[in-house]
Amino acid sequence: MAAAALNSCSAWRFAKLTSLLRTSVPSLTFWTTASPMRGATVEQFEQAKSKLSALKTDPGNEVKLKIYALFKQATQGPCNTPKPGMLDFVNKVKWDAWKSLGSISQDEAREQYCNLIGSLVEAEGGSSAQVTATPAGGGATYETLLVSTEDDITTIKLNRPAKKNAITPEMYNEIIAALEQAAQDESKLAVFTGAGDFYCSGNDLSNFTKIPEGGVQEMARKGAELLRRYVRAYIDFPKPLVAVVNGPAVGISVTVLGLFDLIYATERATFHTPFTQLGQSAEGCSSYTFPRIMGPTKASEMLLFNQKLTARRACQLGLITEVFPDSSFQSEVWTRLKAYARLPPQSLALSKQLVRSVEKERLYAVNDAEVERLMERWTSEECFNAVMSFFQAKAKL
Repeated sequence: MAAAALNSCSAWRFAKLTSLLRTSVPSLTFWTTASPMRGATVEQFEQAKSKLSALKTDPGNEVKLKIYALFKQATQGPCNTPKPGMLDFVNKVKWDAWKSLGSISQDEAREQYCNLIGSLVEAEGGSSAQVTATPAGGGATYETLLVSTEDDITTIKLNRPAKKNAITPEMYNEIIAALEQAAQDESKLAVFTGAGDFYCSGNDLSNFTKIPEGGVQEMARKGAELLRRYVRAYIDFPKPLVAVVNGPAVGISVTVLGLFDLIYATERATFHTPFTQLGQSAEGCSSYTFPRIMGPTKASEMLLFNQKLTARRACQLGLITEVFPDSSFQSEVWTRLKAYARLPPQSLALSKQLVRSVEKERLYAVNDAEVERLMERWTSEECFNAVMSFFQAKAKL
């Protein structure tokens, strides 16, 4: 009797799901004034992924299944995974959608994906010519990030590869907005990574050459408030936060790692905090988190004496979780993260809260103290001379 009841319930749920997918949303009509995209590039594909996460109108289950299938075909090729079990209704419907694409090439799937996203953008009154994401709570677009959500994971990719993903004031604001967006969406965890060969080269030092009308004091004040908000966004993030360090990391991209829950790195990665070399001081709560993680003397080697760590050494000291061979880094890490994203979301968030909430007030205080010290450093002659020496050495090279 129990088996019969289960089969009856399962049949009803499957019928309801199938009906929902087929009838709850009208068919998508493509009315686009722009020409369809031909031979979409990888960059256009990444931009389309970002724009998808910024759509304000739910396109409906039928369209979302099509988007899912095209994404899988574009990134992995024709469906090559076993068919889900009969009772795994959602994954079975997704598998069927992917399987239905047959043997179309990855290039063709990428092109169809970009055209579909472009049509959805135009249907909302946007432009399909420029595919960029919109931060939560604002009308500006992400110009320096690629933000996407797939498999219950929101990925925030630093996207200034030509500048080694160096962080500008605009990028600080966009990362804050992206974290706010990821905190509110339906993803179970958030992942930071970098475009290109670098994870992040820290602050773009050209920031120091842009003196506002209020002078250096005004620049320091605004920079300090931005940094305070930036670090606080990490402290307050409610979901598991993961860094996928795909290359060298410098400065603030290293110091905030103490606020992450998992840090996976390729063997090519290095970790460098050259603060005193530039006449500055620690930030990102590292003056508190680093001594706790690796002990005061090893933390001093990094924060006072500019010691650069290899990925292996950083792992030995407890700064990062695990190191992977560069050749298999992306596949191994993302396989693991997708498995983590299948865990119950409330359990993940509440468990993180238990681990992190005890120190939250302490982290706020450390952040404030570090920001106040940096504001003094930025207006000092010592810092000015150190930064000028950096630019002079760079010019000679």
